[in-house]
Amino acid sequence: MVSLVQSFPPNPITVASTSKFHHKSSHSTTLTNFQNQRRTLFIVSAVNPDDYHSTLKALNSKKRFPRKSLGQHYMLNSTINEQLAYVADVKDGDLVLEVGPGTGSLTKVLIDAGATVLAIEKDPHMADLVKERFADTKRLLVLQEDFTKCHIHSHMLSLLESKNLGGTKTRHAKVVANIPFNISKDVVKQLLPMGDIFSEVVLLLQDETAIRLVESSSKSSECRPINIFVRFYSDPEYKFQVPRSNFFPQPNVDGAVVSFRLKQPTDYPSVSSIKSFFSLVNSAFNGKRKMLRNTLQHLSTPSEIEEALRTVGLPGTSRPEELKLDDFVRLHNSLVST
Repeated sequence: MVSLVQSFPPNPITVASTSKFHHKSSHSTTLTNFQNQRRTLFIVSAVNPDDYHSTLKALNSKKRFPRKSLGQHYMLNSTINEQLAYVADVKDGDLVLEVGPGTGSLTKVLIDAGATVLAIEKDPHMADLVKERFADTKRLLVLQEDFTKCHIHSHMLSLLESKNLGGTKTRHAKVVANIPFNISKDVVKQLLPMGDIFSEVVLLLQDETAIRLVESSSKSSECRPINIFVRFYSDPEYKFQVPRSNFFPQPNVDGAVVSFRLKQPTDYPSVSSIKSFFSLVNSAFNGKRKMLRNTLQHLSTPSEIEEALRTVGLPGTSRPEELKLDDFVRLHNSLVST
């Protein structure tokens, strides 16, 4: 029988505290300053050796080694899973999407909280493991699919309709997941525009990615199209850091939990076309540090772009990293109306 090399738990290390930020209206905040704004609320307990050994036992039962190609890093701390469910306010009757259930440690917490779970697992061996582990419950559906390629909207819509027809009124579902770090942006891009299906998306991401998604300096190269995308579709909040010692195998970076409260389609920024809006945003960032009058020449002449910028109260020499979401909205609406 194949067994994992490690057979003892890591040294117990206290998990980073749940944190909040004092958000500032100024977009000149640097990444370092943003990290320093975290404020301790409470301490999550240390790694439990039982969680460690149960994870190894589950993996050994399928003769599985974590696969680097799939970004598999399994959570060893059940308290972190409980905090993920707490942040999403998972309660009895909820419908929850989980991406990459792994050995099912988070799945168990969600089911114990009373939720019905749709788990999407790419690895067929781990999908079988989760199905077997929860064979006795009727509140879990496991789909062996690549999340980045599956039709998650139609899957969730069908489940919501079936729950409502069954007498359980669930208007919106939630997402709670410890996702592979290497697909985090793909998952965010796929989920955030689904405000008609989901109310809350709570993800365990790479810490640096989490910080950049929640807050970036609009006057530095850290501001990217993904930041505009996140703010267009959601109100994000950094919750707490998860040190790398809580994962098996241990990654080279820390993790962090982020909550994205999704906006309903009626609450999106007012643009005539979402497709053309993001086309403009992406084009604006194509030329690194270039002025918008140069990167948007395919839309209008440089002089027309300068005039549009001045019309919305911005300098004619503006660069994309200097604009906030509202600025891009007003610029788009000005350009498409001319």
